[in-house]
Amino acid sequence: MAPIPGEGLAKGLAVTLRHMLRKSETQQYPEVKPDLPPRSRGVIALVEENCTVCMLCARECPDWCIYIDSHKETLPAPEGGRPRARNMLDRFAIDFSLCMYCGICIEVCPFDALFWSPEFEYSEYDIRDLLQEKDRLGEWVATVPPPPPHEIGAEPPKESSAGSRPARPADTARRPAGDRPPRPAARPGTAAESGAEERPAGTPAEETTPPGGDTANGPSGESASAKDRPPSTEGAPRREPPRPMRDIRSIRPPGALPKKPTTPTTPTTPTTPTTPTTPTTPTTPTTPDAPDAPGSPGDPAKDGPGEDA
Repeated sequence: MAPIPGEGLAKGLAVTLRHMLRKSETQQYPEVKPDLPPRSRGVIALVEENCTVCMLCARECPDWCIYIDSHKETLPAPEGGRPRARNMLDRFAIDFSLCMYCGICIEVCPFDALFWSPEFEYSEYDIRDLLQEKDRLGEWVATVPPPPPHEIGAEPPKESSAGSRPARPADTARRPAGDRPPRPAARPGTAAESGAEERPAGTPAEETTPPGGDTANGPSGESASAKDRPPSTEGAPRREPPRPMRDIRSIRPPGALPKKPTTPTTPTTPTTPTTPTTPTTPTTPTTPDAPDAPGSPGDPAKDGPGEDA
């Protein structure tokens, strides 16, 4: 379908007429401030009390627009301690003519000394005046909005849970040695079970003698039986028999497979090496014996009857 001549012009004029007939809403700035999003990146505010001059923000800044100067001071030592050195902040400046508003310095600060502020009214006629010192950065802390409310069902932050934790009662606090309660003399049940009676300090122990009299002055039979008699175990606590030791070879790490049982084999005696046999020489065939000649002695068939007679 061919385009109609003047169609685009008609659409443009329709938009213009529509806005001409609508009531306009003018934002009366600077009397009326605009409603900015809660996470707007306007300017960086500094809490000087939280800064420890760790230099993390200056090192991580990709534009090198943060300038920090400091010096060390020695704090007085408490009783029984030693003096400590502390870094004191002298200068903290940000050059917003170089800043790219990436927020890396705010993210890497470990002590929450830098915050985003939605303030944007800090324009200057000279670009060199955009270098803001710590006094001006500290004034913008009042414009930092509060953090958004916590999500429903999420875990509370560690800071709030630590602050709402109840303090330790005074009874459980550490007390000096003189105010501590005395330690009990013995655990309950040890003296009663053993059958031993407590005796005051300095009292000599009573010597036990056999019923027949003194072992030193008594008859030889009674003294010998008293010596051979095992000591009495009535008052001593009863000891349990020792438990059998476990088979250490049966303990194996988790996941290890049990070994297959092997059948015992009888040891075989070593066989003596046999000497190689020498090859036998072939034997020559024997020739049959020739018949004896007639008249040879020893042949009875050939002897005449006259000789036997």
